[in-house]
Amino acid sequence: MTPSPRLRLEAIKLAHTVIWAFFAACILAVPWYTWTGRFGRAFGLIAIVTVEVVILVLNRWRCPLTDVAARYTEKRRDNFDIYLPLWLARHNKTIFGILFVGGVIFTLGRWLQTRS
Repeated sequence: MTPSPRLRLEAIKLAHTVIWAFFAACILAVPWYTWTGRFGRAFGLIAIVTVEVVILVLNRWRCPLTDVAARYTEKRRDNFDIYLPLWLARHNKTIFGILFVGGVIFTLGRWLQTRS
């Protein structure tokens, strides 16, 4: 039996939310690892998030899962493809983009400070 479009959409939304939570946690962990002097981990997380940013850039700033989810619904609200509140889905890239850039700057600054 083939899963219904609704069930497929819910599976995509769940996967998208789990992936989003992983990257959000990576972004939030960067300054923590930097603050505690674990620069290797901070730079590793920065590298992981940078790969995701490249994927988004190559996909016109859209998550590839958004296009997959669009096959199963006509809805196009900012959170049609993910289990996030509408306001967060709408401002996600701005909020986490600022946090990520801030974390990178903080990491580079602290790292350079420890090297002098």
